[in-house]
Amino acid sequence: MMRLILATPLVLAVTPALAETRTITADIWADNWFEMSVNGSEVIEDSVPITTERSFNAETITFTVDLPMTIAIKAMDFKENNSGLEYIGSRRQQMGDGGLIAQFADAETGETVAVTDNNMRCLVVHRAPVDRSCAASTNPVAGEGACAFERAEAPAGWTAPGFDAADWPHATLHSARAVDPKDGYDTVSWSEAARFIWGPDLERDNTILCRVTIN
Repeated sequence: MMRLILATPLVLAVTPALAETRTITADIWADNWFEMSVNGSEVIEDSVPITTERSFNAETITFTVDLPMTIAIKAMDFKENNSGLEYIGSRRQQMGDGGLIAQFADAETGETVAVTDNNMRCLVVHRAPVDRSCAASTNPVAGEGACAFERAEAPAGWTAPGFDAADWPHATLHSARAVDPKDGYDTVSWSEAARFIWGPDLERDNTILCRVTIN
């Protein structure tokens, strides 16, 4: 499913006096959910809630922004609880896997101005389970034994242009084969430069914060 948002002019301002104004069209696909801010202002949230088990869809939005622009995306994989598992108690019980791809183009010229790649900095703020053996447990309890989890709060102001993410790791690139994108991905004509990104572990990294500034 693909959702197209044709935004009325939404001007996202930055402080430099000589900022360049551009109208940008963004395509985003995530397994399973995302929300995105530009220059500190939220511009889109995935239309399919994270509570939806198989929430595969692409989103497209057009907005006006002053360059440079800081893109900040929070992405989450579906999980039933903090164990990081899905289909708990069934024969399909397993760790889920994530994936995020996005591209940003000048709406007038079609020129690609940004893509998801390893220039982005991504911080994992929820990781579970700490031990993969949790997925085979007959009674997986979040926070206990192999099903323990690691969770951190999102840093204050992390979507703002002035936030310093220099100590965040670079995004990890993953192949389309590893991510295995589902519904919505094939509805977008992706730039060859756009790559799937996530934390280092597609299965255990459940929530990530990613950002990049485009000059």
